[in-house]
Amino acid sequence: MLHTLKALKIGKYTIPLPIIQGGMGVGISWDNLAGNVSKCGALGIISCVGTGYYKRSAFVQKTIKHRPFDTMNFYSKESLMEIFKNARKICGENPLGANILYAINEYGRVVRDACEAGANMIITGAGLPTNMPEFTSNFPNVALIPIVSSAKALKILCKRWEGRYKRIPDAVIVEGPLSGGHQGVSYEDCFKPEHQLEAVVPEVIEESKKWGDIPIVAAGGIWDRKDIDKMLDLGASGVQMGTRFLGAKECDATYYNELMLRVKKEDIELIKSPVGYPARAVITGIVKGLREGRPPKIACVSNCVSPCHRGEEAKKVGYCIADGLGDGYLGDPINGLYFTGSNGYRIEKIQNVQEILDELSR
Repeated sequence: MLHTLKALKIGKYTIPLPIIQGGMGVGISWDNLAGNVSKCGALGIISCVGTGYYKRSAFVQKTIKHRPFDTMNFYSKESLMEIFKNARKICGENPLGANILYAINEYGRVVRDACEAGANMIITGAGLPTNMPEFTSNFPNVALIPIVSSAKALKILCKRWEGRYKRIPDAVIVEGPLSGGHQGVSYEDCFKPEHQLEAVVPEVIEESKKWGDIPIVAAGGIWDRKDIDKMLDLGASGVQMGTRFLGAKECDATYYNELMLRVKKEDIELIKSPVGYPARAVITGIVKGLREGRPPKIACVSNCVSPCHRGEEAKKVGYCIADGLGDGYLGDPINGLYFTGSNGYRIEKIQNVQEILDELSR
């Protein structure tokens, strides 16, 4: 059924098009991409991962061989403030969000940094953010949007938030296992029918009704208008799309514009990650090197995520995720790590954000 796309209301904010651009790091969705998505009537999301790489570490206090040193510099507040400032020059007062992984070191500090920088909304996945409201108490107008992969996860979250903080999420993103980057279920579960997006969305909607009127946003493998209408038919209020914007001219990690035009379906796989969740990536760069017996050196310069235990998990899977994504942002074809959703191979041309949103909304 073809729907008339209705505005998406989240907290105090109204997004004219019910489309959220997925937060993609390192450096894929920073000021240029997120600013232009918000300018064009959808919701642009700035990734807070690896901000120390912004403008080649111009805003950080210490680097080692161009890599931001330690957590404070990898998640650079100064860089994040600059990214938001420049995004605001593009989108003005239109709503603008931030994506902050729950698995990162200094999660609470980065949430507060994003609020200070001017984020209207905070989106958090890669773990269940049971204490998220704790860090935004001084910013009551900031909307909080957790990412869940099951109705059970939403129930746990709402129970905790209502009990501790007397609030519920302003919206919830339900992510299925076809998304790019880290998944919310085990490798095996990514292939089971009961964990696919179309199965999980109705269950999460039913659970959400017990807690109030929470907008549910579907994510993971959504590519075109047909997919959007399918999710709206299931009862979702909107969708989140990341991979589609890898083909945007405004993508901040510019090498993606070159890479994605060459990617075939068989080039995209789920890989092991130091974060502890499976992740979907293009089999090129650092991943290809590993498979060909060319492992990189692992030094844990940036100390990015707590589940990695200061490089211990990185050594087990064979690569450092901070280094790989950082090199991906810098366009290094040999050492870069390149995440994409399952539909990445469908990018056949590079378009500007307005053209993409025009296609999705007509």
